[in-house]
Amino acid sequence: MSAADVVRVLKERGETVAAAESLTAGLVTAELTSVPGSSAVVRGGLVVYATDLKHTLAGVDATLLAEHGAVHPEVARQLAEGARERCGATWGLGLTGVAGPDPQDGVGPGTVHIGLSGPSGTSVRSLTLGGGRDEVRKSSTTAALNLLRDHLKIPVE
Repeated sequence: MSAADVVRVLKERGETVAAAESLTAGLVTAELTSVPGSSAVVRGGLVVYATDLKHTLAGVDATLLAEHGAVHPEVARQLAEGARERCGATWGLGLTGVAGPDPQDGVGPGTVHIGLSGPSGTSVRSLTLGGGRDEVRKSSTTAALNLLRDHLKIPVE
């Protein structure tokens, strides 16, 4: 699966995408915008690395963040919805997790939650990824694009 496939299908459908990224800090948006012509479908992205920015920029519930921390499936859901709503996109992706090497708020490295918000609702995929920090971030980027691809029903080649 490539970002080019996602961009092509979004363009064919006249749909758009935006992302609110924590652990990937913009890698998903960078991957999508590496494709020529992506400006027709990528609305924007929010890098919400700091916990308070997840609330102020992406609209994640402050009580949720206070009670459960930044690495939680519901945070990914709200990040995706926030990206979609605040950027005016058809699809919103939200990524949160722990790249490592140390745990965060008692959550171990490799724990990743990816939210996808679209016309028919929002879903979350939770993963446990292996490898070092760079590998977790790259694998999370790929997983987010795959989640979008699955919802767009793009066949795997």
